[in-house]
Amino acid sequence: MAKESIKAREVKRQKLVDKYAAKRADLKEKGDLVGLQKLPRNSSPVRLHNRCQLTGRPKGYMRQFGISRINFREMALQGLIPGIRKASW
Repeated sequence: MAKESIKAREVKRQKLVDKYAAKRADLKEKGDLVGLQKLPRNSSPVRLHNRCQLTGRPKGYMRQFGISRINFREMALQGLIPGIRKASW
């Protein structure tokens, strides 16, 4: 599992992105690069990183489910994800 501080940092970044989204869009439309540079660095959506909602794992993230591949496999084997089952042929 990821450290709590790392998960908290991602939540903080997401809040900043949401807060400044309209202002960033307005500045981009006007072409005001100086104004964009004055905004907080973490308000850019590029700085966000997808993380597993359960463990905070940054790698092996499955966007469709919002969890890592490891948790996906465990939950699928337990039957916790509707419509997913292990293939056998």
